[in-house]
This record gives sequence, structure tokens and C-alpha cells, in this order.
Amino acid sequence: MALKLVFMGRLADSAGTAEREVAAVPSIAALIAGLEPDLSAALGGPKVKIAVNGKIVADRAIFTLRDGDEVAFLPPVSGG
Repeated sequence: MALKLVFMGRLADSAGTAEREVAAVPSIAALIAGLEPDLSAALGGPKVKIAVNGKIVADRAIFTLRDGDEVAFLPPVSGG
């Protein structure tokens, strides 16, 4: 039972890799809390968007993860 994590942009630098696999957990909060402290802090902010299986999660507090899900972390976009 596992989740595939995908880190986009500068978040891949924070994670040290663009992708990794972790043991499945039931919630996004549990997933983020189980990562390294610096990475957890980088991913936990409200400006980081999270997509599960290609769809942006509107409310990460109530979203339930399932075995095999792909969870992508998208950094804030800037520029113009």
C-alpha cells in the first residue's frame, strides 16, 4: 500500500527529488506530517496547491487518500 508523491518546481528541490513513494496514509495532513520537518513546512502552506490523481484538492482538511493515489504538490506561481 503506497502513495506516489510528485514535487513540482522548487518543491522538487526542497524534496531532493521530483518523485517518491511513501506508505499510504488516510489524509493529506498525515501525509505532510510524516515527511521531513523542512519539507513538511514547505508543503504545508496555503499557497501550495495539491492535486490528487490530476485534480486539484479544494479542501485538504477533509480529503481522504487511497492506496495507489498520486499526490502532486504545486508551488505558488509568480511572474507576469
